[in-house]
Amino acid sequence: MRSRASLPYVAPIPILALSLVALGACSGDESSSSMEPEAPGSTDRGSPEHASETGDESVIEAETDTADAGEGDAGAGDAGKAACPRVRIAVPPGNSVNVRQMPNTDASIVATLPNNSIVTVAQRTTGEVVSGNTEWFEISTNSKKGFIAAAFAKCTTAMPPVLKAPKEYHLPLECKSTARVSQGNNGSTSHFGKARYAFDFALPVNTPLAAMADGVVTYLFAETGPGDPCYNGGPSSCFPYANYVVLRHGDGSASIYKHLNKVHVSLGEFVPSGKAVGLSGSTGYSTGPHAHVMRQQDCGAATSCQSISVKFADVPGSGVPSAGQTVTSKNGCP
Repeated sequence: MRSRASLPYVAPIPILALSLVALGACSGDESSSSMEPEAPGSTDRGSPEHASETGDESVIEAETDTADAGEGDAGAGDAGKAACPRVRIAVPPGNSVNVRQMPNTDASIVATLPNNSIVTVAQRTTGEVVSGNTEWFEISTNSKKGFIAAAFAKCTTAMPPVLKAPKEYHLPLECKSTARVSQGNNGSTSHFGKARYAFDFALPVNTPLAAMADGVVTYLFAETGPGDPCYNGGPSSCFPYANYVVLRHGDGSASIYKHLNKVHVSLGEFVPSGKAVGLSGSTGYSTGPHAHVMRQQDCGAATSCQSISVKFADVPGSGVPSAGQTVTSKNGCP
């Protein structure tokens, strides 16, 4: 059982390798906490899980990835670079990759890259064996240069995603999923004050929650797990311990997905509309399984920002569902 004595503050990491144009039991005012997230785990050891095998690759890029990192001629120089101009980070959800000063895991860490990042390859080289692979990539990201193990990257011709202002917002559910709105805007239980424009969706535990629009992860908290006193909901003292994800959108606003059972993204990761940010739960100040979702100002904090009204393109009529209404998502549908 985890101690609740303190929670460390960690400032948000810079967003690397991305081109940018740019809550309660739900109970009580969302402004009552400004707890910040811890950074997710990073790695350049162990066994990777390539994102191309999950079916998510085509969502982020217009072009198809070429070959698995390490396949074909791994020679250094222009030939190797031409065959692999960029790589996409491919690690398990919620993880990131260390960028090392040299091609070995004992070298200093100069940066970290979130899952699905696309970075430019300077050259292909060899180094320490990682997951049976001796190949490493020398890469450049912003002003940083370093090396990443090929075991955690995949060659691609795609360009880094560009975060644009969304044309519309969709329900925070995967395509064709249905849910009942248990509390809508101006709800008397907790949706007032800064949380006035929030929505609660009654959902079974571990229902995927999808990004309402393309966004970049700016904050997250994923520390509340089984055995924690706030894992299955709890009193107001559990308010700071709800697992959540915050996305920044291209129009300057943000969105929050709260009370998660599991978080599936990492800080700095580009998340396309319709892709799951995590699984629903009942963590934190909660009376039962549900998801608290809200569009909000990007105010430099995670959970203390003013909510903003939102209309969902997949909700008939006004686009604003009310309490008791059952909705069906078209988010990410072909």
